[in-house]
Amino acid sequence: MRQPLILELLATPEAVPEVRRALRAYLGGPCDDLQLCATELITNVIRHLGEGVPVTVRASCDQGRTRVEVTDPDPRALPVLCRAAGDDETGRGLTLLDALALRWGVEQGPGTKTVWCELPGGDRTCGERRAAVKSATRALAASGDPNT
Repeated sequence: MRQPLILELLATPEAVPEVRRALRAYLGGPCDDLQLCATELITNVIRHLGEGVPVTVRASCDQGRTRVEVTDPDPRALPVLCRAAGDDETGRGLTLLDALALRWGVEQGPGTKTVWCELPGGDRTCGERRAAVKSATRALAASGDPNT
């Protein structure tokens, strides 16, 4: 198992591309699905707790899986997987994460919460990756969003 990637930063829109670049460097190449999931988790912190909240982003690889975690200082604001209505402007990110990840969840600690997801590691083929994205796109289209 390689050493985990640990980033301590403020949850801001400007931090998102930095995290995406760090994940790509950590994995040594393209990791679009992992980057998308990390983006969603950080965006949820910004949306529900506010811009500038301190977070820790951690990525690790073990036993053919890659895990990304985002820890924030509010153990009470828990993510909820829900179905967005067709005219809702938000609410589809966790649906997409749920479709791409093998599994995901929340761990509460004293004064913190960590939202995590696990995706297949480097053995995932491009065809499997495209199939997962197509499945996620179908799930979003079924929600009635005219933008999909």
